[in-house]
Amino acid sequence: MEPGQPALAEIVARFGSEVRSPDGSLDRAALATIVFGDPAALADLNAITHPRIAARSRELLDAAAPGAVVVYDMPLLVEQRSAEGWDAVIVVEAPLDVRLERLVRDRGMTVEDARARIAAQAGDDERRAGADHVVVNSGSIADLEAATDAVWRALTG
Repeated sequence: MEPGQPALAEIVARFGSEVRSPDGSLDRAALATIVFGDPAALADLNAITHPRIAARSRELLDAAAPGAVVVYDMPLLVEQRSAEGWDAVIVVEAPLDVRLERLVRDRGMTVEDARARIAAQAGDDERRAGADHVVVNSGSIADLEAATDAVWRALTG
């Protein structure tokens, strides 16, 4: 197992050596191609990774200083039904066309792979239903920073 990827051996055993990069690390793009079009494969991946992620997250949260503000970036919060127990849940969203463009441009995905990934995730309405704050990320970085600052002030002010 890799120090930074403790589930790698189990992932390779389940999905095959094609999910390993030439350097031995996880080829996330290859794995995504397999799981985001196959709900059973995605469920298998989640069964491997989610318990480990939850345990590590708990370790880090428990190690936080008393009274600290902890920002926990959890892309699958709604999918995992993990929104309970947080002081606030912030959802960052963008229109579908913007998400598709960014996944293709920034992550090198095909449009089909990007659509499959989005389809495997909770929908916008479901995410909003679990949110205390919604940040729209459809503009510039400056727009996103301003919206984020406004939420931060609302939470800490």
